[in-house]
Amino acid sequence: MELSAAIPILRIFSVDKAKEFYLDFLGFTLVWEHRFEDNFPLYAEVRRSGLTLHLSEHHGDATPGSTIFVPVKEIDVFHAELLARNYGYARPGVETVDWGRVMEVADPFGNRLRFCELNKQ
Repeated sequence: MELSAAIPILRIFSVDKAKEFYLDFLGFTLVWEHRFEDNFPLYAEVRRSGLTLHLSEHHGDATPGSTIFVPVKEIDVFHAELLARNYGYARPGVETVDWGRVMEVADPFGNRLRFCELNKQ
């Protein structure tokens, strides 16, 4: 048996706000999107580097206010990239903690993405 990397499902409430945040601000690429019919909730996959996320408007898929922990390399490069985008709703900082350096960003729906460059072991 082999386990693969988990794909977090994050609850969203606005397709436009989700695309502005995940694609325009965080730099993810839209891989696919699905609706059962035109006016039905969106379910989509976005990806950046080795991180895949599923975004869902479906009521039962996820709980708003979740946190995901994302190990990263070169957090300062990523931090500078985000600040350069001048996104009006987030200006994240980088904090040093016992286990590494952390940059936490909240999406428009209350979910938190905790990017962490772990200390070298």
